[in-house]
This record gives sequence, structure tokens and C-alpha cells, in this order.
Amino acid sequence: MKLRNVFAMITAAAMTLSLAACSGQSTASSTSSVSSDSSSSAASESSVSSEKSTASEESSGASYTIGICNYVDDASLNQIVENINARLAEIESEQGITINVKYDNCNADANVMNQIIANFAADNVDLMVGVATPVAMAMQSATEDSKTPVVFAAVSDPVGAGLVASLEEPGSNVTGSSDNLDTNSVMNLIFAQNPDAKKIGLLYDVGQDSSTAAIEHAKAYLDDKGVEYVERTATTAEEVALAAQALVSDGVDAVFTPTDNTIMKAELAIYETFADAGIPHYTGADSFALNGAFLGYGVDYANLGRETADMIASILTEGKDPATTPVITFDNGTATVNTEICEKLGLDFDTVSEAFAPYCTRVEEITTAESFSDLES
Repeated sequence: MKLRNVFAMITAAAMTLSLAACSGQSTASSTSSVSSDSSSSAASESSVSSEKSTASEESSGASYTIGICNYVDDASLNQIVENINARLAEIESEQGITINVKYDNCNADANVMNQIIANFAADNVDLMVGVATPVAMAMQSATEDSKTPVVFAAVSDPVGAGLVASLEEPGSNVTGSSDNLDTNSVMNLIFAQNPDAKKIGLLYDVGQDSSTAAIEHAKAYLDDKGVEYVERTATTAEEVALAAQALVSDGVDAVFTPTDNTIMKAELAIYETFADAGIPHYTGADSFALNGAFLGYGVDYANLGRETADMIASILTEGKDPATTPVITFDNGTATVNTEICEKLGLDFDTVSEAFAPYCTRVEEITTAESFSDLES
């Protein structure tokens, strides 16, 4: 009799614990959605929307909040943000967690950028994400005391910018992904297409950290080759247009631009200037080619965004230390050719591809559009 009573008590307790566990699972199976509206002027909270699987429902149901600040509204950086958000949604579903995302775009305004970051700090986000070098540097400065983890995306020279001590051992609360450009490879493509090029234009924003090392490498390459070059710099869209026209007047045979956000933002406004003059524009990202440049050479920004999201998750859910988490780098071997511009320049795509083949992993085609999503619609 006593044994029956004891058994009944144990059974009742087990049922109580089971009900409590089920209650906890309902939190884990809640949904959220990531907003990637780059026109927002204040950091607005959004969450990643997904339906949890049975495996997710059995997980811890932990909740995290991150703040993402994009530097400027351009095809490359927007593609990174979109893919970070998409991958975070998958991670939510896979792990049964909630990742609340506060997103904003400072549109290259330092005051707005600092206010966005201050808002993230006031909201006690678990991690900050800085898309492009200026945002990453501002976040680094803002978290010196709090040591809030910072993950950057698309920083061309993390060591040169002082964000990390080395790519292998960042050394502080900051790590991330780099879109470092193999400048010599781009220059090789210029002369593979036109071995007789005598004068090369260098178009960039002198204030962009992402351009500094690449332009110096380009100059060294051209000096060694004994080829003349002309530098034209700009800091605004209007200045970029004037610089492009000046390079046409300079009589350059080709123009090189690294992963420069100022020029990228203005590419749609200048590509016809170069194409009409018969001047191919060689650049450091496929988004330039999307917006009308003859060629974009560099990393896959969609993959960069997804890899960055995986790093974010490892820091949040696995407790990875940014100080010992190596910076992610990528193969810079893809050449993306705008076939419409190729034709306008009087070049044959198959001939160009054959000339480029020894200097890159693959050659891809693209047509002119404002965003990558436009190509899918």
C-alpha cells in the first residue's frame, strides 16, 4: 500500500515536470523575422521569421539580440546584409533559438552611424555587426569598455585598419570577414584583354580605407610594368561623375577601381560615360559589373554574408571568443563580365573569357541591373 502511494506521488511529479518542459518548448517554437529595409533612419528592431522543426522544438529556446549597421546603400553591401539575414533565419530554425535583429543604414553619415551604434549599446545587444570598414572601426571604439563582441563584414584590410592584430589571432572583441582584393590579379586581366594598354586610370575615394592598399598595389604593379597611370579621386556622386569624365579626357585605355563604396554607389551614373568612350572599367566586386562596369573581380558577397552569419552564431551560441576566432578570407578568383558592356565595347565574350581563363578560377556573365534581386525577377 505504501509502495503504491509512493509510486503515485512519483508519477504526479513526473507529469508536472513534463508539463513545465512543454511550456518551455512553446517559447522555443516562437517565430521572428529579419528586416532588411535599408531606408530606415533609426535602428528598428526586427526578428528572423521561420517555422521551427521538431528538432528545434527540443532545443533550449535561447534568445539573442544583435545590431547590424550597414555603411551605405549599394548592391554589394545590401547583398551581404540580405544573406546574413537569410542565414540567421536558417540558424534559428536549425537550433531552435530566437535572434532578434536591430538593423539600420547610416548612408555614410558619421553622426548617424555613431547614433545607431549608441542605440545598440543602450539596448544592450549581445553582439554588433559592422558592414564595411568605417562602421567596424566605429563599433570597435564604442565597445572598448563594454567588450561587446563585434563582427565585421567586407573589411578589405582588417590589420591595416587596426581592427585586428592579425588575421589568425584578432586579439580583442573584434573579428569578422574580409573581402581583401588581389589587386595584381585584376591588373593581369587588364593586360590579358589589352596587352598594348599604355595608360591606366585609377578611380577611387581617397578617404576610403578599402581603397588605400589596393591603389598602392596597383601603382607598384604599373610602375614595374612601365605603364603610365592617372589618378582621379572623388568623395561624392557629383565628384565621381566629374572624375569619370576627366579620365575620358585623359585618354586612358582602361580604368581600375578597388572595392570602393563611394564609386560603387555611383557606378550606375558613370558606366555609360566609360562604355560610350570605349573604356573598360575593371573593378573589385561583381556588384560593379551588375551596375554597368565591364568587369568585377573578387569575392562572392552572398557567400561572405552567409559565412559571417555562421560566425555570429558561433560567438552567440557556442561562446567562441572573437579574440581567437580567425578572420574569414575568401578565394578572389571569380571574374564577372557584363555582357552588355562587353558588346558595347566591341569585344567578344568568348574571346575575353579565353583571355581571362589563366588568371581566374572562373568567368561569369551578368547584365546591367540596380540590384541582384532584379536579375531574379
